[in-house]
Amino acid sequence: METEVPPSIEGRGCAEKFKRVLITGGAGFLGSHIVLELVTAGAEVVCVDDFSTGQYANLAALVGHPRFTLIKADACGMGSLHIPCDLVLHLASPASPRDYTRLSLETLQVGSQGTFAALTLARRFRARFVLASTSEVYGDPLEHPQKEDYRGNVNSTGPRSMYDEAKRYAEALTSAFAARYDTDVAIARIFNTYGPRMRADDGRAIPEFIERALTNQPLRVHGDGGQTRSLCYVDDTVRGFLALAASSFSGPVNIGGTEEITLLGLAKIVIKLIGSKSAIQHVDAKHEDPRRRRPDISRAHGHLKWAPRITLRDGLMRTIDAARRLSSASTGAAAVRDPFPQP
Repeated sequence: METEVPPSIEGRGCAEKFKRVLITGGAGFLGSHIVLELVTAGAEVVCVDDFSTGQYANLAALVGHPRFTLIKADACGMGSLHIPCDLVLHLASPASPRDYTRLSLETLQVGSQGTFAALTLARRFRARFVLASTSEVYGDPLEHPQKEDYRGNVNSTGPRSMYDEAKRYAEALTSAFAARYDTDVAIARIFNTYGPRMRADDGRAIPEFIERALTNQPLRVHGDGGQTRSLCYVDDTVRGFLALAASSFSGPVNIGGTEEITLLGLAKIVIKLIGSKSAIQHVDAKHEDPRRRRPDISRAHGHLKWAPRITLRDGLMRTIDAARRLSSASTGAAAVRDPFPQP
């Protein structure tokens, strides 16, 4: 892991305000970047993860660090744990369509029981609580770009419902704790984020496109490829998330990029940046795949003074370079042994 990278202003501010941070889902893609940022900035971090989708390798470089503790546990049972803290970051949840479809019931459980447990712990220690929600609460939006007061267009029994409704319920539960117990809460609605440490097999477009382009395999684009996404490089998402955590703002607040691109256009850019010989292969469209997705980030800019800084091209090049290094390391040396292998 890139431990030599200095923390951001937001990371330092968060570490100065909160001395002991509990993060659920800290072994995942986004969670591991947040953990590294906070530890590097000087905070003590306790990570709780059941490793159902997270990876030990994401955190291996921090194991043994005096300010880092790793606990293998299901977030749903965390309410009974005695972990004093002054900030709780709740990120535990499968996040890719492939994972939350495979783990549908677990996704609903962690969105409901896991969120309740994390909120209970935050209430016990009078800690601030930040929920990592998602742009999926907007469903296939009829409003564009999406503002936080838009109520969404979600199918509660559709193929993505286990994730969409788990996050919508988690938002409602978070709001209820604030109303009844005056718990200090915030809700971040995170849009499509990408960068190093995404699993190549998790089914999301960027890691799959990069992996296939590096080996000159066809890039599979669902439908006509005209569906759009607004992509945000992980460093920018981490900055926005920690800016919200360090603030007194409750949100909800959109955290995401405003550079909208079609999936077909994204595939072409990846091929060009890699210099790949891959062709584009159109396959069946995904059922209820949102056609357009772009956040209105006026609230984040106004309350948090946050906006993305890294362009799509630069972010993709960093992600491609990391994928190349990982590929070279996996062929040239033994992989990190995972003491918490996935079942």
